[in-house]
Amino acid sequence: MSSKKISNKDNLQVIYEDNHIIAINKRVGDIVQGDKTGDTPLSEIVKQYIAEKYNKPGAVFLGVVHRLDRPTSGIVIFARTSKALTRLNKLFSERNTQKTYWAIVKNEPATSSGTLIHFLKRNPKQNKSYAHKNEVPDSKNAILEYQVVKKLDRYSLLEIDLKTGRHHQIRSQLSSIGSPIKGDLKYGFDRSNKDGGIHLHSRKLSFTHPVNKEEINLVAPVPNDPVWRACV
Repeated sequence: MSSKKISNKDNLQVIYEDNHIIAINKRVGDIVQGDKTGDTPLSEIVKQYIAEKYNKPGAVFLGVVHRLDRPTSGIVIFARTSKALTRLNKLFSERNTQKTYWAIVKNEPATSSGTLIHFLKRNPKQNKSYAHKNEVPDSKNAILEYQVVKKLDRYSLLEIDLKTGRHHQIRSQLSSIGSPIKGDLKYGFDRSNKDGGIHLHSRKLSFTHPVNKEEINLVAPVPNDPVWRACV
């Protein structure tokens, strides 16, 4: 996995912002929140962006609501006020959001659409989750619905409606049916992508605005690479 740092706010792809929330189209390699790598996280760059755009002196409040894995791309929401953070945390924890992902896989699933139900058991030392058909100790149920939306020469594009939010859920479940995501060495794809990422993208996110209660429907453009471009 390549270590990519975000250097400044000019790298941000802002897809929505108001006084309470801001949505970013995360790039492959970006980390949402600081970790042991020491790389500059997206949260800090968003703070810099807000401080400069709105000429804010002092510390900028920004709440991390949810995360995406480093090798994935797509929509990430941050809260700009404590009120929004509390309400968004509740929305996400109670799964009152609609999340749609796009995944490019090899070995098209046996059926063009379907529901995958597994029990996932996480191995923290490996940073990996294993999918089981039956419940095992310390496992959590995992449910997603998928549909094949486009067939490419060597790959298939799946649209995924996530019903539960488990560690590496999409990656693990698709691997378990023999359809690993392009570039995902950890879950069975045979070679890495040049950028160290995987072809998994948080494409759409719908939720009720935490303050004004309007329905928010976000769509994140796919990364600029030939395989993704072939899908749109």
